[in-house]
Amino acid sequence: MADTNPAANGAAAGEATLTIQKLYVKDSSFEVPNAPQIFQEQAQPQVQLNLSQKVSNFAENLYEVVLTVTVTCKVGDKTAYLAEVQQAGVFGLVGFPANDLQQVLATYCPHTLYPYARQAISQMILDGGFPPFNLQPINFEQLYAEQSRRRAEGQGAAATA
Repeated sequence: MADTNPAANGAAAGEATLTIQKLYVKDSSFEVPNAPQIFQEQAQPQVQLNLSQKVSNFAENLYEVVLTVTVTCKVGDKTAYLAEVQQAGVFGLVGFPANDLQQVLATYCPHTLYPYARQAISQMILDGGFPPFNLQPINFEQLYAEQSRRRAEGQGAAATA
């Protein structure tokens, strides 16, 4: 009988493999600090999006990636709402060279997690009594390329200083 574990098959064949072990919400919160008065405000809302991610290697070839998505909406100088989700996943990565491993953890993993975080944020905002809000797709490959370019420029500047 064939082994159905992709990680074991990839490791045996010397190929790089990635498996999604688990996807889950690690933490979420929604605040409306100025309710109910904020619902009477007529000014144009200003929305700010912040993304961050944390990677931890907690077992051999197993990585937890936590994507934190924070949406802050202000009306004038008052906070209308603050929505935050820490969407997490456990990913099995076997046989990746170090550079490729970092790229997969910084691009593929958050790309996998983002739709779940986006849905959770949208639902919290709607349930909080605010109009529907949809976060736009994010190109994590482009973000990674930009961060890599900045790091390279920073190291080049430090070497010439």
